[in-house]
Amino acid sequence: MRNPITSPTASSVGPYSHAVDTGTLVFLSGQTPLDSATGRLIDGDIGARTQKCFDNLFDVLAAGDLGPEDVVKVNVFLIDMSDFAAMNEVYERQFSEPYPARSTVAVAQLPLGSDIEIELVAQR
Repeated sequence: MRNPITSPTASSVGPYSHAVDTGTLVFLSGQTPLDSATGRLIDGDIGARTQKCFDNLFDVLAAGDLGPEDVVKVNVFLIDMSDFAAMNEVYERQFSEPYPARSTVAVAQLPLGSDIEIELVAQR
């Protein structure tokens, strides 16, 4: 079962759903710090860009009647691991304990030249 969830404030840069609801788990596609109004990455430091990723993701969660408390797994992709501490400061404010499981990996390149992308898995 693959029921799509779409948020009017999140953008897609390819042929994929913002999220897919399986009835139990909801898989959110990765979001970059894209401003849906302009179609461009936002300016600012890694903290501001991390927050924009979460704003986009939480808009998708809300479109599926879910919230941050329903997130069970987070995957963070960074171009530069020296951004880890600043990303982590913003990340910590998005969730309460017990925190979701998380992986953070360095990658060579991300869509649109972004330096961060974040994806989530939530549970109903």
